[in-house]
Amino acid sequence: MNKALNDIVHRADAWPDFAQEELAQLAREIEAEVKAGAYRATPEELAGIDRGLSDSANGKFADAKQVEATFAKHRR
Repeated sequence: MNKALNDIVHRADAWPDFAQEELAQLAREIEAEVKAGAYRATPEELAGIDRGLSDSANGKFADAKQVEATFAKHRR
C-alpha cells in the first residue's frame, strides 16, 4: 500500500461511521472498476473528446449528404 493511501486509511479510523462507510463504498466502486478492467481516459483524451463534441455541436463535420457527394465524386 502506498504511503498516501496508508495515511488516509489510518486517519479515517477517527472519522464518524457515516464517513467511513462512504469511503468504503468509494473503495468498493474503484475495486469493481479495477476487476472489470474499466478504462479511465487520460485528461488529454477527455479534452479531445470534449473538442470533438463541441465541433459536432457546431456543425464542423460533414453530414451524410456531403459524405455521399464526396464519395460519388471520386467513384467516377
